[in-house]
Amino acid sequence: MNIHEFQGKSLLRAYGVGIQEGFVAETAAQAVMIAKQLREKFGTQLFVVKAQIHAGGRGKGGGVKLARSVEEAGEIAGRMLGIKLVTPQTGPEGKKVHKVLIAQDVYYKGAEEPKEFYISILLNRKTARYVVMYSPDGGMDIEQVAEKTPERIFTEEISPVTGLTSFQTRNIGFNLGLRGNAIKNMQIFLKGLYDTFSGCDAQLLEINPVLKTSDNKILAVDCKVVLDDNAMYRHPDLKEMRDLSEEDPVEVEAGKYGLNYVKLDGNVGCMVNGAGLAMATMDIIKLSGGSPANFLDVGGGASTQTVEAGFRIILRDPSVKAILINIFGGIVRCDRVAHGVVEACKSIGEIKVPVIVRLQGTNAAEAREIIDNSGLQVDSAITLGEASEKISKVLSVL
Repeated sequence: MNIHEFQGKSLLRAYGVGIQEGFVAETAAQAVMIAKQLREKFGTQLFVVKAQIHAGGRGKGGGVKLARSVEEAGEIAGRMLGIKLVTPQTGPEGKKVHKVLIAQDVYYKGAEEPKEFYISILLNRKTARYVVMYSPDGGMDIEQVAEKTPERIFTEEISPVTGLTSFQTRNIGFNLGLRGNAIKNMQIFLKGLYDTFSGCDAQLLEINPVLKTSDNKILAVDCKVVLDDNAMYRHPDLKEMRDLSEEDPVEVEAGKYGLNYVKLDGNVGCMVNGAGLAMATMDIIKLSGGSPANFLDVGGGASTQTVEAGFRIILRDPSVKAILINIFGGIVRCDRVAHGVVEACKSIGEIKVPVIVRLQGTNAAEAREIIDNSGLQVDSAITLGEASEKISKVLSVL
């Protein structure tokens, strides 16, 4: 589950991590009020207005602006709110800005120039351990750093027994080129980051940039947090941070029925039970000359209503030119799936795309009988090879 920058920073603050202070606004008037509060509390004279959307690259899209007065903070917020912000990660359709973060500018100069770093904590799936990935080249696209100067990216793998150790935090500080009070403050910062990451059951915690101020404070200027959906039962308070307006409405609807659905950009819709079979089915579609339009796993406890909901969701996609239903009846019975398909077709009316159904396993014979006696224009298959041939034939005439 993705959360906004301002929400991620609130988690960091709760674990004692230094952050760029700020508050979220939904109107220009609120932005002015917040800027005044920041000026009174922190003596802030410059303000940063940051669009709050679930996408990176906001600065490149015009979603991060510097305001030189309280009034200008309100003007910028007013122009930013309600726009469709297009960044390298949103695609050309962009994302609508509903909220902005009004934050203090922390790049003041003193005896030393401020310095930016990149730090993230994530799971290394090869070793099944958490890892701190960091670089002295913060504020840049980490992908470009990895491509052009990979020697500038460092890692520290975290033992699940010891957690992040003092030796490791000190080593990170040295590799970032820090000394004296700066390295001590970085160690405190890193410990807080790890406590936030583990305490919230996060999958990713990325700070880019981490700022060393001219007086050696270490602050999180930006914050990206991805929480583990499977752990949300332990964090009902964090679950409340979910912003449905930032998510695909079709995927949100699918979630209401317990469906695992991801929209893709292909032309063949598929409904499958089990993630492994879903991946294999998507491969079959590709080998048949098509491209999967979605990932849709109805799971092991699918009901007739669930299958009908999944079928409707697939048909809603105008790019779908054919549908492949591939069910192996182990936990979920094939006849249950067949009933769902029949009910969906009857309630929807005429289905204008070819439908190929492969049902094997528990009650497969009964399922085929249900489909055959339904009067629907549905093509059945027994083997995966046969399903592949039928997909190829359908696509060849489109």
